[in-house]
Amino acid sequence: MLLLHLSDVDEASWAKAFQTALGDYPVVRRGDDFNPKDVHYIFVWKPKADAFEGLTELRAILSLGAGVDALLKRPDLPDAPIVRFVDNDLSQRMSDYVVAHVTMHHRQFSRFAADQKARRWAQYYPPASHETHVGIMGMGVLGQDAAKRLLPLGFKVSSWSRSAKHIEGVESYVGAEQFDAFLANTDILVNLLPLTPETTGILNAETFNKLRKGTLQGGPAIVNAARGGHQREADIVNALQSGVLGAASLDVFEVEPLPEQSALWDAPNCYITPHIAAISDERSGVRYFTQMINDHRNGLPLRNVVDRKRGY
Repeated sequence: MLLLHLSDVDEASWAKAFQTALGDYPVVRRGDDFNPKDVHYIFVWKPKADAFEGLTELRAILSLGAGVDALLKRPDLPDAPIVRFVDNDLSQRMSDYVVAHVTMHHRQFSRFAADQKARRWAQYYPPASHETHVGIMGMGVLGQDAAKRLLPLGFKVSSWSRSAKHIEGVESYVGAEQFDAFLANTDILVNLLPLTPETTGILNAETFNKLRKGTLQGGPAIVNAARGGHQREADIVNALQSGVLGAASLDVFEVEPLPEQSALWDAPNCYITPHIAAISDERSGVRYFTQMINDHRNGLPLRNVVDRKRGY
């Protein structure tokens, strides 16, 4: 049996789609009348406190999100494999977001927008793409896809990750000992890291001050499409106000929805989007997890299983 426990999405629509895809295999929702011991798979998104009660026969936890940091913090998390959503559609959406914001910062759109508002005609000359260095933190599936999309546009692309990644055309930096060198070679910093104790708060004043200066006229830029816990929002505001950062694109926040009183709303050259960089598509999600369930029931191993020690 598959149990759906979803918050902030249309659970009924997902349940109907799963039932169609899985045929005779039972699909239930929280609140339905069912025996918890019959549940072998649970599909979750922002699960409530009672999500795992009585699920003693669980074979896998299927996570709608690519990130699982919130799940791993739960003291009641069952000792069952956690499967992340890894799909071409998800990667495509994330890469679309990254490419859009990188090119926007490269071409100095914030400066031209300010000039338009002031009715001011002032010509700036952005650097060529091959003169602009984009540094991506996190070289999982999403990071690798974003890098491969940026390379044909002419950008110099580098990566920083826990272990070395060999991607043609991408300069790889590894571990804490190479972090400063990575930042010193970065004009536009893109964060796609998993949220772990080691990466919490990594987007902070110290990091911003180490980014390369002089390529982008307004200063270096950041793009965070990973987790709000990666950023120190007061540091971002201060960096934008002082000119340490020229611009920032933020899709995630320490508290969501972003509170009305947050200083980020009025920070100069700060682009805010409401956690939509890579919204999981229902059709893609149902297709992906239906295949996963069917394969597992037929004796095949689960794919994209979270390493709980690493946190991703």
